[in-house]
Amino acid sequence: MKYASLDVGLKRIGLAICLQGDIIIPQNAIIRKNRNQAALEVDNFLKEWEIEKLVVGIPKGGSSSEEMQRRIEHFVSLLNFDKKILYQDEYNSSVEAKELMKGSIKQKRDGKIDSIAAQIILQRYLQK
Repeated sequence: MKYASLDVGLKRIGLAICLQGDIIIPQNAIIRKNRNQAALEVDNFLKEWEIEKLVVGIPKGGSSSEEMQRRIEHFVSLLNFDKKILYQDEYNSSVEAKELMKGSIKQKRDGKIDSIAAQIILQRYLQK
């Protein structure tokens, strides 16, 4: 089964894939110019990798989580993906990603942290 995961943010969308087994590889993030452009790029990515299941990080709990959950679900509704879409709690995934990146490279806003967060989200799902 080929899995992909998304860490949907307002500026960047982190991506990770698992093509077989339990090896999860972060991919280049998508920089959002607008939601339609981002959805098209995600669709192209999913099609190119022949993804069979999509795991989307979603916040559970917290004061701003309802609004962000609504935005993420709206973004996912824009995708042209007709396979299984699952939601996974993304709690603290970005904080964990920043911790993993500490000292390895200078933290930029290039989406690497977002894609590592997507990797963490997919790990959580696969470990269920």
